[in-house]
Amino acid sequence: MATSDLPAPGSTERTRIRRLPEKAVTEREVAYAILDAALMAHVGVTVDGQPFVVPVACARRDDEVIFHGSSASRLFTSLAAGAPTCLTVTLLDGLVLARSLFESSMHYRSIMVLGVARVLTGDDEIDALLALSEHLMPGRTTEARHPTTKELKATITLALPLDEMSVKVGDGPPDDVPSDLVEPPYAGVWAGSVPIECTYGVPVADEQAASVPVPTYIEGWRWP
Repeated sequence: MATSDLPAPGSTERTRIRRLPEKAVTEREVAYAILDAALMAHVGVTVDGQPFVVPVACARRDDEVIFHGSSASRLFTSLAAGAPTCLTVTLLDGLVLARSLFESSMHYRSIMVLGVARVLTGDDEIDALLALSEHLMPGRTTEARHPTTKELKATITLALPLDEMSVKVGDGPPDDVPSDLVEPPYAGVWAGSVPIECTYGVPVADEQAASVPVPTYIEGWRWP
């Protein structure tokens, strides 16, 4: 199915945003941009009646989200066996300081994906793992060792289709109660937003690499 034929975010009954619907986004391009900027997602699964949520490294490949885990993990074996899942990503962009604590909030971009993941094998799995590595560490796949057969056997690589999802973006000014804007003392309280920015720090070599120059591809890393 072509991307243009896939349903818009929030178009199903269980992904329709009911709380603060004005923050809902229906453009699939926005959803993909959020995933392309993310390095980590959280994946939920229920095993023996107990819900679990685990953090995973993630990357978008076309119309799917790629993630992986240990083949010894009962959570991942459950996902591989077809257990329904919910994957979420949230990018925190800032704090919104209103004149009341109740109305204070955050700037964020978030996505929730529902569905059943499929297990990747063979060349498809290797391609997905390289895509994941390249997303997390651009340029690294050109010089680091690739997975061995033994390492692949110890790994479950999954792809979750981006068929059913919802997207929510909060990026506005404080939404103060009207009385707080005109009545003292709160009318005189500073309000606005404080951006939060992620950045890469200075690379720190281990003992063996102390005399090895930092690769230029690492020096070129910039946060999305």
